Amino acid sequence: MSKTRVYELAKRLKISTKELMDELEELDIPTKSHMSVLDDETVNIILGLYEVETEEEKTTVKTKKKSKHKKEKEKEEVEEEEKKAKRKEKTEDKETEIKKIYVKPEELKLNVLASKMNTPVAKIIRDYFSKGIVLRPPQTLSLEEARKIAREYNCEIELQREEIIDPVEALKKKFEKLYQDEKNLVQRPPVVTVMGHVDHGKTTLLDHLRKTKVAESEAGGITQSVGAYQIHVNNKLITFIDTPGHEAFTEMRARGAQATDIVILVVAADDGVMPQTVEAFDHAKTANVPIVVAINKIDKPNANVEMTKQQLASKLGLVPEDWGGDTITVPISALNGKGIDELLEMVLLVAEMNEIRCVPEGPARGVIVESRLDKAIGPLANAIVKDGILKRGDYLVAGSTLGKVKALIDETGKRVKEAKPSEPIQILGFDEVPDVNEIMYVVETLDQAREVKESAEKKESKESMIKGKKGVKLEEFAKTSEGEETKTLNLIIKADSFGTVEALKQSVARLETEEVHIEVIHSGIGSINSSDVMLAAASNAVILGFNVKPNSEARKDAEVEDVQIRTYDIIFELIDDFKKALEGLLEPEEIDETTGHGEVKEVFRIKKVGYIAGVQMTDGHVQKKGEVRVYRNGEEIHDGPIETLKHYKDDVSRIEAPKECGIKLEEFEDIEKGDELEFRIKKQVRRTLDFNENQ
Repeated sequence: MSKTRVYELAKRLKISTKELMDELEELDIPTKSHMSVLDDETVNIILGLYEVETEEEKTTVKTKKKSKHKKEKEKEEVEEEEKKAKRKEKTEDKETEIKKIYVKPEELKLNVLASKMNTPVAKIIRDYFSKGIVLRPPQTLSLEEARKIAREYNCEIELQREEIIDPVEALKKKFEKLYQDEKNLVQRPPVVTVMGHVDHGKTTLLDHLRKTKVAESEAGGITQSVGAYQIHVNNKLITFIDTPGHEAFTEMRARGAQATDIVILVVAADDGVMPQTVEAFDHAKTANVPIVVAINKIDKPNANVEMTKQQLASKLGLVPEDWGGDTITVPISALNGKGIDELLEMVLLVAEMNEIRCVPEGPARGVIVESRLDKAIGPLANAIVKDGILKRGDYLVAGSTLGKVKALIDETGKRVKEAKPSEPIQILGFDEVPDVNEIMYVVETLDQAREVKESAEKKESKESMIKGKKGVKLEEFAKTSEGEETKTLNLIIKADSFGTVEALKQSVARLETEEVHIEVIHSGIGSINSSDVMLAAASNAVILGFNVKPNSEARKDAEVEDVQIRTYDIIFELIDDFKKALEGLLEPEEIDETTGHGEVKEVFRIKKVGYIAGVQMTDGHVQKKGEVRVYRNGEEIHDGPIETLKHYKDDVSRIEAPKECGIKLEEFEDIEKGDELEFRIKKQVRRTLDFNENQ
């Protein structure tokens, strides 16, 4: 029996995979993902259903048109009747309707108020003159006076204060609002980054794609002046960014700019999961983008695809789809091109399933992926357009840098008039070299660009002033997490061996509680490097090193990014530091502490006061702020606070045994001679963590 996958059937039916999966769900045909296998019977049923639907559509289209015309006419008649009824209601309520008007503080003048209320100022003056109050047209009014006048003419005043809007935030909110309306969005080509361990074939894969998949209309070789390029697959486009370092990839996340939509993680079939594979995976996971695994070098004699899949599952938690997981894995040979078509098809499928979309028209938004200063022509910026259309002559702003687009250069080095979503483009026209990974916006005027630039500069200045407080410190984590129900401490662990790394991960995991979650976002062997620091900065993490030290570059970056690096050579010191930090995060435990006991010797009734128990203290002490349990014949009959505590006639806060005292209980007067009393107070005790090596 032949097998057909969901996405293959969708292709035959010329519909999207998502549409087919929804259809299958309605028919109660279980499918886990686009890679699920359908038997021949199910495939024939679906094909038959679609044929029937097509025939029905052909035979009923005329009937639908006729009934549609009739329904539309009936609908129009109903709507006209509703409109008449509403007009009648409005006419009836017009006289009593309260009109709300918005007034700025500087507009609290009689003539301005009259204009906003749509009432002649002369009428207001006459009406008030008849009451013996003289008003003048330009007279300034208090808010209370203005509200009083407005109420008499069925108006209500609401004071309108001008909001100071951050122009950078305004640009962000503008696009957020556009993305809320589905009508504004269309599918756009995915932007893909290739990552992985050194020598696993990233460059070979990219070279193969450049040579074989670039648009045929382009003459000559690719100049790669933009640092990115587009390829054509099945009449669709995919944008590839030339592999940035892992540090740069995470820096995009740290700055809030998401340049990449999908990551292709390259793993060599003859080498398996290596340290930089783990590092690349952790960076992609931190950036929260979908991952497609390309198992490369399957042409080698010692290639072992199944072993590589096992390592992906055990070391990275990436379970392949053919093993029942949800990670797409494609065996390829970047050298001879085997499997690359399927890899690209899977990238398009992931893009479709993740609904990578954009705002296709209007002012552009993009991400700067590279920038440099050219001695001949000035600042150059390489960018990926994410929304809208970038055109020559547009005013641009990227962080604290602005400019006007003088020229746009595509990936082949040709000058073009515009760049659309997902297109890589080189921009000439910035006044300075913009920072890499800044979000770039097109604005309407040069004045608006200057306003955004000034706002960004002020923000940067303020951030640099408080930079020393930015990073997370292990010993100060309790303060930074105050008020959060569940506190999460992110860690990066580096050690001298895999065995030590695993031991450390298990040790810190044992200290986790319901209130404190410990997340090891990356672990590895070797010295602490710049990549670790950038990942820590992006994810607000602390770096722990055991028997390893940071290199000089990592030290400098840690100082700039204010990332804490703590190194140890004794495991008990590391655990002790952790316990102290985490104990500070635990909410204190409230306990009842018994302070003493007493016996009721006599009960006195005092007018306007109530019943007072004359008590002989037998041991310990009683506090006025404490509580008391009352026992009669060995059974508890009351538990509550003390209202008054007296020694003879004096109010006191505490009485020690064996003294006598008078006690009035709050909201309890059924006290009798011979009752036994147990006194207690509530105490908050700092909680501690127990670390058990055998846990």
